[in-house]
Amino acid sequence: MENDILEMESMSDTEEPEGDAHLEMIVEDVVYPEEFLPTYHSIQEGSTVTKVQLADFNGQPDSLFFNDGVRRIDYILVYDDEDKKDFDKRHTFARRKRRREYFEASLMKMGMELEATRSEVDDNLVFVKVHMPWDTLCTYAEVLHIKLPIQPNDLSSQRSPWQCLSFITKYFYPDEKVITKEAEFFTAPFEKDRLEYFYVKDKDVFFSSSMRSRMAYYILSRAPYEIRGSVKKFGIRKLLDSGVYKAAYPLHDCRFNVKSKEEGCPNERFRLYREWAHPRSFYKMQPLDLIRKYYGEKIGIYFAWLGFYTIMLALAAVVGLGCFIYGYKTQETSTWSKEVCNPEIGGKIVMCPQCDQECKYWRLNSTCEASKKLCIFDNFGTLVFAVFMSIWVTLFLEFWKRYQAELEYQWDTVEFLEQEEPPRPEYEAKCVYERKNPVTGVKEKVPYTACGRCVRVSIGIGTVLFWILLILASIVAITVYRLAAFFAFSARLRAQDLKELEPLKEYVTPQMATSVTASLISFVVIMILNMLYERVAIWITNFELPRTKTDYENSLTLKMFLFQFVNYYSSCFYIAFAKGKAVGYPGQPVYLLGKYRNEECDPGGCLIELTTQLSIIMGGKAIWNNIQEVLLPWGKNLIFRYCTRSASQKVIPRWEQDYQLQPVPKLGLFYEYLEMVIQFGFVTLFVASFPLAPVLALVNNLFEIRVDAWKITTQFRRIVPEKAQDIGAWQPILQGVAILAVATNAMIIAFTSDMIPRLVYYWSFSVYPYGDHDSHTMEGYIHSSLSIFNISDFSNYSRPLSTPYNITTCRYRDFRYPPGHPKEYEHNIYYWHVIAAKMAFIIVVEHIVYLTKFILSYVIPDVPYAVREQIKREKYLTQVILHETNLKLVTKRLKPPNDDIHKNSYGKLAKEDIELDFHSHSN
Repeated sequence: MENDILEMESMSDTEEPEGDAHLEMIVEDVVYPEEFLPTYHSIQEGSTVTKVQLADFNGQPDSLFFNDGVRRIDYILVYDDEDKKDFDKRHTFARRKRRREYFEASLMKMGMELEATRSEVDDNLVFVKVHMPWDTLCTYAEVLHIKLPIQPNDLSSQRSPWQCLSFITKYFYPDEKVITKEAEFFTAPFEKDRLEYFYVKDKDVFFSSSMRSRMAYYILSRAPYEIRGSVKKFGIRKLLDSGVYKAAYPLHDCRFNVKSKEEGCPNERFRLYREWAHPRSFYKMQPLDLIRKYYGEKIGIYFAWLGFYTIMLALAAVVGLGCFIYGYKTQETSTWSKEVCNPEIGGKIVMCPQCDQECKYWRLNSTCEASKKLCIFDNFGTLVFAVFMSIWVTLFLEFWKRYQAELEYQWDTVEFLEQEEPPRPEYEAKCVYERKNPVTGVKEKVPYTACGRCVRVSIGIGTVLFWILLILASIVAITVYRLAAFFAFSARLRAQDLKELEPLKEYVTPQMATSVTASLISFVVIMILNMLYERVAIWITNFELPRTKTDYENSLTLKMFLFQFVNYYSSCFYIAFAKGKAVGYPGQPVYLLGKYRNEECDPGGCLIELTTQLSIIMGGKAIWNNIQEVLLPWGKNLIFRYCTRSASQKVIPRWEQDYQLQPVPKLGLFYEYLEMVIQFGFVTLFVASFPLAPVLALVNNLFEIRVDAWKITTQFRRIVPEKAQDIGAWQPILQGVAILAVATNAMIIAFTSDMIPRLVYYWSFSVYPYGDHDSHTMEGYIHSSLSIFNISDFSNYSRPLSTPYNITTCRYRDFRYPPGHPKEYEHNIYYWHVIAAKMAFIIVVEHIVYLTKFILSYVIPDVPYAVREQIKREKYLTQVILHETNLKLVTKRLKPPNDDIHKNSYGKLAKEDIELDFHSHSN
């Protein structure tokens, strides 16, 4: 280190006066409890601060080491050199420089080693390389409870059931010559005092690069940079936000498309790009172990879940495509659709206007093409598919639990408890109140009292409810638009002299035009509200001040999902369960807000409109997300490279190449999970109306996996590795969606589609005593499902302005008695039969599906038997090594000096005892 001295209490004439100059001693036991930072030593008041050594770039662009070629770079800090800044802003830059030097001195006091190098492209930039020595690594590996190998795994792995097809399946796996299989070990939480019991072959590679980066970030998040009286400021995040540092990131080990020339470089980034992130590898299975090793468990578990979800979608997509093909092939054979299109039946049925005054009478056969399209989705195959998807979602969640349990064991997160996760620096900084820990009984600092926490949570809940009500208000506004637009489209599109739309006239109905435009407007409103609410949700979660990062993400996840659920699905729920359900009849229509007449469904039901809404939102969302995920980071990197092209001839070091990449978003994987869970809701909640939803989701996910992989491997700086046991709060959210999906699909078939009325007609009203046919048939269904209205019964407000046909009655969609009947315009017996059938259908289907789901959940164990055995074996070995061995060593040390065993060294004794104990227990 270069011994440049800075007196902490001195004040140069470039520093800010009063209140910003006096730096006091750091009080260690208040800011940093001993259990969190065992190597921390406070910088005493009046002591000197050691500056970082400045070294020239050694001309090796692929180097991952300091200039000495020995000390590995574990983290990079980037800042603008304050000495080369404008004189007018000297006070700001002086404060930044003071904070940075104090922060770097704190890092060195905490056991880290630093080396600075100027940029090869911009002389104003300085890169600070951070290295963690062996002793510091051991200390913080114990603090973070990192599990490390103690012995090779001696349990035989299960043979794959597809082993016999390996000559085919090998082409769908990464090339074993590029990505070799990792050796398996039994592991135990690291303990510095028991180092000799761990499987240490080479100290340089004992801690992986992701472990080293994780420990480095832990220290960086807690190192102090300023003390002002009782206010203690610390953490790299605040320094980044305040501009003291421009960036902080761990290094990629090489370029993504070129192997490193450095000897011993693992080239993991290059291997991941070639066998995972490259578009030509879209058909290959993911190398999850290498992803986890390079990016950490949190990234690994996301891609494992996304891959598993995509594989399971393949089955749903095949069945859904089969149902779609069945509907497409049978659309021409549908009896009720033929009646709609028949000039002698549908052509002679005059329908009542669907809005007041301006709307015109129209003939039923004008909806011929729409009725044919409806047959594709509204058929018995859809019913079978809806039940299948209810079972599929249960199998997906249960098998995912099993797969997740396997990953937990393989990735050493089985016993990853909340106590092992350190508090967030933001939480620690606010700890001013004392309380007694209910578990340990030790006094600890907390940021709020029980009353204060209640107030924070209450404000958060109130804010979320307010925004949900705001979304519902937007839905009401869109509904009002639908009613007004339908009025306009009905007046225009029903006109007989509409020439400009002649080629599309048979397809463009008022309902279809209203549905498409309202769906587009709804999508735009959804995206705008998303951007606004994101800021609100983050602010609320920051205000609540969760203790750990997992708590923070779970709290934010719940808020965002509640909002997104209402935002994305409310319009679909409106079409499925509200539209056309309370419209009255032509003589006495129902009005919204006393002004807008409620819109009606097509004669075939609202199912085709729900399908349109789903396809527009799903498709639009996928396109928008891909633009955000691919084009934006790629475009930013392209612009940055263009702006720095003048220095392209220079040799640029590894850390500067990474600096030119995009910074990792603060919320990390949150939006990736959110995107997929919202898609999961579309695939499960409304699949009865759109059997192609799993097909679209499958195609999107095949791209999504490779797009996400390409993005984090080539366009972003390396993500700070994080520990994670599972997918967090998304798991119960998925389970809640799965339970709700059974009810929504049953209700869509019962209330949105026309399947139940058709079944009631076929089995009851087509034959005696209600019908005139000798056998069960669908003939006459259209006449049976349309009620008669006498046009003289129109009110003055709703009476059409013109009557082009020579008619006295018109037809409308409902089951009511005709005019002249003693109960005219009241619901008839057919209506009550249909209602009873719908309720019976919902109850029976729900109970059967829920019972099946319960049985499957009970029968399929969450943890495979082989994994349970391996977990027991590992716990046993850990107990032998870390406990029983010590007891034996103590016993042997107490034996007389002439004992032969005492002649052996401590290390030899330990090793032999372990081996003997393994053999005895194994036998």
